[in-house]
Amino acid sequence: MRAMGKTRRLMSLGLCGAAVTAALAVPSAHAAPGEQREGGHRPAWELTETGTDARFRGLAAVSRDDAWVAGSRGAVLRTADGGRHWRDVSPPGAADLEFRDIEAFDRRRAVVLAIGEGEASRVLRTDDGGATWTESFRNTDARAFYDCLTFFDSRHGLAMSDPVDGKFRILSTSDGGRNWKVLPDAGMPAARPGEAGFAASGQCLVSSGSKDVWLATGGADTARVLHSGDRGLTWSETASSIPAGDPARGVFGLAFRDRRHGIAVGGDYRADQSSPDAAAVTGNGGRTWQGATTPPPAYRSGVAWLPHSRSAALAVGPTGTDLTLDGGRTWRTVDTGSYDTVNCVADGGCWAAGEKGRVARLG
Repeated sequence: MRAMGKTRRLMSLGLCGAAVTAALAVPSAHAAPGEQREGGHRPAWELTETGTDARFRGLAAVSRDDAWVAGSRGAVLRTADGGRHWRDVSPPGAADLEFRDIEAFDRRRAVVLAIGEGEASRVLRTDDGGATWTESFRNTDARAFYDCLTFFDSRHGLAMSDPVDGKFRILSTSDGGRNWKVLPDAGMPAARPGEAGFAASGQCLVSSGSKDVWLATGGADTARVLHSGDRGLTWSETASSIPAGDPARGVFGLAFRDRRHGIAVGGDYRADQSSPDAAAVTGNGGRTWQGATTPPPAYRSGVAWLPHSRSAALAVGPTGTDLTLDGGRTWRTVDTGSYDTVNCVADGGCWAAGEKGRVARLG
């Protein structure tokens, strides 16, 4: 969203299922996530040394060992050893670009999105681990501003732009990001005055399964979540319970563990503003949303379901990380470090990234 600068191991420890949530359970609200506790080591974020102060809002976890991050000043890094070493694979000549989202299929193939007005919005792709990059899309419409990417599989993906001619614009690829086309907008509901997406964590556009995709909004009188069950051709709209009514407020991040169960997080990104009701949940694919009974205490921009759990998830933001063990209804803070985005994958790898080159793995 333009307002973000437009005006504005659990499984790696051999844990799964119920053991994941038990290992993360916090004995008290004041317990630090790295504390030793009766029964063994308590998993916690372990910071890695990236060698840069770039802000990483784009994160793609491939496994507990492999991850990509993308961020400010055209920075793209990747690791193949769990964060012990990071390799700078930034595209040549990209120092003026702001990367806000990255989607990776493995340690060799990735697609990265740069945001901004007009031609600043671009998509680049690599097939060789970042040794070389190819620009596959450059926005030539001065009215468009792309915010987020998502892929259903290694071939089919979408990108979204803030409204153009009164509707959110959707870009589609069917060849892994090599070529893109703008989808017709006949099935897209009209945008509300001031409405846009937030390019804060690469999670304003997320997918689950082969066809379902959700789009998060803010900036208008109501923060909405739009859903498509046909890869972006037609959309339904639902108001979330997360407050809006200001360009700095709304839904910033979404996560779906299947096509029905989802979590939304957000609030007001300004540090001097409170963010009540900063999380909501759905059990029907986004047709309705209910506010968390005990939400995170502050603005949160990223959210991810823990692997192999039906009820545990993490939310992150500049003031900390929160954990839910009941599907997003109640949250408690488990870490106070600053992160913008979080991503977990099936083998148990969980990663978080944010300002000043901060990238961490749950270990």
